[in-house]
Amino acid sequence: MSASDNAPALGPTDPFGDPLDPENRPARLAVGVVGTGRVGPALGAALQLAGHRVVAASGVSAASRRRAEALLPGVRLVSPPQVLAAADLVLLTVPDDALADLVAGLSATGAIRPGQLVVHTSGAHGVAVLEPAARAGALPLALHPAMTFTGTSVDLARLAGCPFGVTAPEELRPVAEALVVEMGGEPEWVPEEVRPLYHTALAHGSNHLVTLVSQAMELLHSAGVAEPGRLLGPLLGAALDNTLRSGDAALTGPVARGDAGTLRRHLEQLRTVSPDIGQAYRAMARATAQRAVRGGSLKEEAAAALLDVLNEETP
Repeated sequence: MSASDNAPALGPTDPFGDPLDPENRPARLAVGVVGTGRVGPALGAALQLAGHRVVAASGVSAASRRRAEALLPGVRLVSPPQVLAAADLVLLTVPDDALADLVAGLSATGAIRPGQLVVHTSGAHGVAVLEPAARAGALPLALHPAMTFTGTSVDLARLAGCPFGVTAPEELRPVAEALVVEMGGEPEWVPEEVRPLYHTALAHGSNHLVTLVSQAMELLHSAGVAEPGRLLGPLLGAALDNTLRSGDAALTGPVARGDAGTLRRHLEQLRTVSPDIGQAYRAMARATAQRAVRGGSLKEEAAAALLDVLNEETP
């Protein structure tokens, strides 16, 4: 999607030409990265592979600097205002809670230029958080890669086909989606008003999955299994695939079958081995029973027997 060699030159305040034209493609841009955690260097490297040029980045910690050196070799590390002074497109890849203050500070100091693309990668925010930058004449985009990052070159391969939650002013939607495609991703439009719900869903599914799987591995360690991951891998892979295809219809196990006796034995084990995991098990069992009833795979009377067992157990 890089501009062809005979494309007309674009002005400094119009880096993409007419953003309303879906056929328009971004010219090669000078890219800056503010925040060299796990996400920023990978996206910067992806844009470089697409023909753009990362000209500056900012990072404070030693780990951030190492990531920048590994994924963006030769790119100078400077202060955030210096990054913005050098870049046509700025990636703000900082933690969610730091984003608003960063944008406000950069805007207040005049670091943001009219026509500059200001892109953040926070899943929790849409473009409203970039309002100070928009008032300064910047073009605000929210591009959230729905993927976990390692901060290594492995991330570049994983970006191929990665969904990005895209939120932007409607007139900039073609620009936002074009950038995602350039990075190898697949744009998924997320309206501003539902951005918090979108992020809640992703965090609940991915972050809590890590906790759940880690708890299962811990219990298998306690049961004497030397390689819990090897045992769990095929089972969890099949469960995830079935769920993504069929939703609640993929439910199996003692709760879905209404096996109250098995549930009681599980809770007895957890009360001895790990009361903390027992609390999580109990909460998930209740949620599973409710979904199974709503889906019609578990009868009300069977669910009531399960809830009796869950209620008689104490942490």
